[in-house]
Amino acid sequence: MRTRLVRARGLGRVRWSGLAALAIAAGVLVAPGAVAQDAADVPAGYYDSAAGLTGEALKAELNDIISDADAVSYSQVWDGLMATDEDPANPDNVILLYTGESRAKSLNGGDVGDWNREHVWAKSHGDFGTSTGPGTDLHHLRPADVQVNGIRGNKDFDEGGSAVSGAPGNYTDADSFEPRDDVKGDVARMILYMAVRWEGEDSFADLEPNDTVNNGSAPYHGKLSTLLAWNDADPVSSFEAHRNDVIYEQFQHNRNPFVDHPEWADAIWG
Repeated sequence: MRTRLVRARGLGRVRWSGLAALAIAAGVLVAPGAVAQDAADVPAGYYDSAAGLTGEALKAELNDIISDADAVSYSQVWDGLMATDEDPANPDNVILLYTGESRAKSLNGGDVGDWNREHVWAKSHGDFGTSTGPGTDLHHLRPADVQVNGIRGNKDFDEGGSAVSGAPGNYTDADSFEPRDDVKGDVARMILYMAVRWEGEDSFADLEPNDTVNNGSAPYHGKLSTLLAWNDADPVSSFEAHRNDVIYEQFQHNRNPFVDHPEWADAIWG
């Protein structure tokens, strides 16, 4: 069992204020391929064993690192998302993934006007449902408008289609969904995280990205070439990096390596 590295300074939620908060809420990006030094708080030594690796060796080592994690239940995901996706300009709200809207935390549920728990790696792709495991992994769960979530369904990610009603900048067709530009990289890094974290261990399916759409119930998610392009085009935002910190510090105690090191996506699949 890997010894977990814990930050020396106290834990606790970071509060953002003023212009910085508004910029973070809007998804203002940092330099391509990098996280702002004051945005991510990677524990010293966390990735040391992955240094210099590429390809399958890097993927296997990252799996070993991030599999040392705690699990949350599906009911606990509500509390998790209220912390990870809190609007830095309004602590009573969360930021919705596809629309970018700030909506009251209290409007969580299944009715029109509510937000619910979107599985970015569609839970039917590997048939893992909502049991504790991949179905409750906060690194790919995000708040989303109920109706927009329903439109996305279990479609793979790719470009093209018709505009999604109520979600400007999002497009969909019969077998794919294209999120707005500000979160394309977020989506890519969540899908790639799942492919590294869930490798057929823990009695769950071996999740893998592939370069197709319409994967249905197979444990695959596409479209890999599109996701890699999105990872490059949409660098990590401060909001995304802060979210990674909150999951590590307060909930699962593991990190999304592609948020900390976006270049590793190409090092494995490029």
